[in-house]
Amino acid sequence: MTRLPARPLAASAPSRLNRRHVLAWAAGGAAAAALPLRAEVTDLNDAINKAGRQRMLSQRLSKAWLALGQQIEATRAEKVLAESMASFDRQLFELKAFAAQPAVRATYGQLEAAWSDYKGVLVGTKPSTAAAQRLLQLDEQVLVLAQQGTAQLEQQAGKPGSALVNLAGRQRMLSQRMAKFHLALAWRLPGTDAPAQIEAARAEFIAGLDRLAAAPPTTAVIHEQLAMARQQWVFFDRAIGRSATPAFGDAQNVFVASENILQVMDQVTTLYARLPG
Repeated sequence: MTRLPARPLAASAPSRLNRRHVLAWAAGGAAAAALPLRAEVTDLNDAINKAGRQRMLSQRLSKAWLALGQQIEATRAEKVLAESMASFDRQLFELKAFAAQPAVRATYGQLEAAWSDYKGVLVGTKPSTAAAQRLLQLDEQVLVLAQQGTAQLEQQAGKPGSALVNLAGRQRMLSQRMAKFHLALAWRLPGTDAPAQIEAARAEFIAGLDRLAAAPPTTAVIHEQLAMARQQWVFFDRAIGRSATPAFGDAQNVFVASENILQVMDQVTTLYARLPG
């Protein structure tokens, strides 16, 4: 397992998850995603927001896949999986079209290849402990490249406000990463180093909230959302706990709480992306 890289749900979904259902769902675009999406990238802050959302989706997809394998919030997990795959495909297309600098284009070419391998397991492999190790290796590769693209776009923007978009967006990924590794613990998956990964993401998430709250550009409206995020964090952190062998009920609570905090942090990121300057 690689180290942590630096820096309303759809109204309906397939009742059984298999290759035919997921491909039809993703290709048809029938689901209205909970996370806000536009048809194209409008500016650099929007690009950083969407690039950072790809980081999050790399972890959210594995979380949903692991939940399905354990029949944890199975109906909702199917929706999350289908919605997240469709979102990743759409945003990857938008980011590739937006990328002007050769280095950024190269990153998204690499990400496209890594995503193809990852998606192949998500779609073509029934969730099982035997397949989980391969899946977690692939999601790390996608995460590393998605992080690289986000950092490149932030550097291209070269503005303090864009750094806050990146930071706020990274909080989304951390929430899903913690949930993913909690579900790996619940399934007793070997070789994940899950407790250490959870603790690293937890520490970074808490520090990130503090940095956002202390940033001068943070408006009163964003402060309200950050306060809501801290309230959600209390429930999420309690659900994660410190047990090396989580109970089924704990994993259910983590899945639900991770979706709730994701919604809040996505709104926070969007608010930062819309700040002037």
